[in-house]
Amino acid sequence: MHPNQARFNMIEQQIRPWNVLDLQVLDLLANVRRDEFVPAAHKSLAFADLEIPLPAGQCMLAPRLEARMLQDLAVKSHETVLEIGAGSGFMAALLAHRARQVLTLEIVPELAAFARSNLAQAGLSNVTVREADGSKLAASEGKFDVILLSGSVGQIPQDLLQHLNIGGRLGAIVGDDPVMNATIVTRTSETDFRTVATWETMVQRLQGFAEPERFQF
Repeated sequence: MHPNQARFNMIEQQIRPWNVLDLQVLDLLANVRRDEFVPAAHKSLAFADLEIPLPAGQCMLAPRLEARMLQDLAVKSHETVLEIGAGSGFMAALLAHRARQVLTLEIVPELAAFARSNLAQAGLSNVTVREADGSKLAASEGKFDVILLSGSVGQIPQDLLQHLNIGGRLGAIVGDDPVMNATIVTRTSETDFRTVATWETMVQRLQGFAEPERFQF
């Protein structure tokens, strides 16, 4: 199938039916070349409704999940974004088209290099890839308007929320097998946060984040 037809089918058959109706998000997915962020061995799967294998045992999220998270976060053109888990760099590319500046952190050196190369080839100048453990964010990193965890965690670290500006949003997939919830946390004041769980899914764990303590009977 021609890539343009495959991309059209992805949007109309996978993404729209998953309640992604934001025209700006749909336009991005029609124009940002997802196939250019997929490893060469899996390019034929670039628009398929599945997780695509990446080096070091990681994977790209399914397109409908990327689209839904982007819609939920409602990134604006003046905002700064932190992504934890760069993967192939595709989600960072989508964010960079919406935001003023994007910093994406990747703990796996091979993936950090892959994402950096993909984003450079895409000609995006407002996104930076850094090899780092996003679970150990230093206070010196400052604050962001949007933080996205591009993978799942057992719980959202409270210290990560302190890196949100007031009015900022953090998006993450939170929980355990068999049910995880896409979750948006909005900072409403210096001390207050509003948390909304929006939809259910299952995705791979982000590396480096501690699991919550389990009660033992």
